[in-house]
Amino acid sequence: MPNYRRWRVPGGTYFLTFTLLDRGTSLLVDHIDALREAVRLTRRERPFHIDGWVVLPDHVHCMITLPLGDDDFSNRIKAIKIRFVRALPAQEYRNPARRRNGERGIWQRRFWEHCIRSEADYAAHLDYIHINPLKHGLVSRVRDWPFSTFHRAVKQGLYPQDWAGGDDLMSVSAPE
Repeated sequence: MPNYRRWRVPGGTYFLTFTLLDRGTSLLVDHIDALREAVRLTRRERPFHIDGWVVLPDHVHCMITLPLGDDDFSNRIKAIKIRFVRALPAQEYRNPARRRNGERGIWQRRFWEHCIRSEADYAAHLDYIHINPLKHGLVSRVRDWPFSTFHRAVKQGLYPQDWAGGDDLMSVSAPE
């Protein structure tokens, strides 16, 4: 098995994406309460601050900040995935390798991680998180997607309520 190198910064802020194995399902929004509970329990056990979060039908984008001295984002994502899977009945297709290893067929095995390096990087990734439902054609205005921290960010004054209402999509590009 490859040894994936991840840039680890104790107390760092990380942009993360984790994805369902079946990209055509709406499992995450169909079972949003199970996902929220998985996140809540994981935060209680392994604290982290949620800077931004969006749940789409088949994947999650989030930006979290870890406590000072802590760089273990991997086990937090693993715990969220495990808790979510345990809340669901075992009805999904599992290929022979997953059955042999006792794995469920819900999540892709790995996840994407990016360590935030500057204020501009932070802002670009926060925008990317919040624009994603519009980018995927799920809504015509960002504010219409219910599974996002965009609403919290509006209350905090970080975004206007009508940010990316449809016409602004091209002004927000994917972060590098």
